[in-house]
Amino acid sequence: MIEEMIQIGSIGINVRYSLDENKEVVVFLHFSGGNLHMWNGIIPQFADKYSIIAPDFRGHGKSDKPETGYHIGDMAHDLWLLLKQLQVEHCHIVGSSMGAEIGLSLAAAHPELVQSLICEGAIYNEFGEHGLFKGTAEEVDQKKTVMLAGLSNRQERVFTSIEEYVGGERAELTEQGYWNEHFQVFFENNLQQLEDGSYTCCYLNRVRTEYVQKYWDVKFEDYYLKVKCPVLFLPSKEEWANEQIRNSLYYFAGLLERYEIEPIPNSVHAYVWLLQPDEAGQAALEFISKYNR
Repeated sequence: MIEEMIQIGSIGINVRYSLDENKEVVVFLHFSGGNLHMWNGIIPQFADKYSIIAPDFRGHGKSDKPETGYHIGDMAHDLWLLLKQLQVEHCHIVGSSMGAEIGLSLAAAHPELVQSLICEGAIYNEFGEHGLFKGTAEEVDQKKTVMLAGLSNRQERVFTSIEEYVGGERAELTEQGYWNEHFQVFFENNLQQLEDGSYTCCYLNRVRTEYVQKYWDVKFEDYYLKVKCPVLFLPSKEEWANEQIRNSLYYFAGLLERYEIEPIPNSVHAYVWLLQPDEAGQAALEFISKYNR
């Protein structure tokens, strides 16, 4: 596979891809704060039968980090420009968390492009009738103020070496019983070097803050109403056990012509692709195979 920076408009998007005109295209979209290497345990399951595209979104991984443009619609437009440049006319989308949101936005804006959509995410809003927080307009504003203060007070973490950062993540995930070999390369590619030789996370606080603030006002029902392709929902164990989230998911699914819901046992939101690549990959493969052209 090729990994390179592709210029789209004024920004560069880092992307890993392998294209064959005789194979349908599957696009893998990472979660917020992640990078394309989260798919290292998934892509080999697809590589024989499908062309593969896995980008780092703007503000993530090795891609450029402009000062603004972190609404899911902005990043979906980046993806559309990237696919145009790679001469992709049709594709399947596999999205994790924020990646599911961006895939949903792309499918809503360009229904002729997306053949199928897998959403491991985008199953509830943050606020409102189909959100986690329900309250008056005043209560919502107060909640946002508190949450914004938390985002604003975050400090960029700085590390003397890649090993220091990866070692800390390994210790935490080992304690939780999560660590495996797929996390090693993922975390090694989650840092950028500073001028003084130290390292910080690629996902800068200003990027996180703008994305999260704009996410608060997203109403996913507005997007699902425009989607024409079949959708597979992959709620995590915790999400599926939450009646409020489950009701939201059923509402969104009811707006679609075709959908499936497949909770993967013991799955963890976003990390399922790293923790259970065989199970998650197989679920995605089986779904996509039903909708090949």
